[in-house]
Amino acid sequence: MISRGMLRRIRTALLAAIGVLYVVSLPWYRDPEAPVETVYGFPDWVAVAIACYVGVAVLNAAAWLLTEIRDPGTEDGDAE
Repeated sequence: MISRGMLRRIRTALLAAIGVLYVVSLPWYRDPEAPVETVYGFPDWVAVAIACYVGVAVLNAAAWLLTEIRDPGTEDGDAE
């Protein structure tokens, strides 16, 4: 079984990776003079952005799967 601390570190790493993907998805790194290439019919910067957003969705789903959600009415001493 994975400890809560380890789950927290994994979830934090996933959220950091999501932040990196959002930064990479912006075309700020492109040279304005560079010719536009197409990838699957999209400009290359659009294909990169779409791939990043798909990655964000997958990592976000993984982070939610690792998140323990407690029902406020079912603490240890609150059994019905």
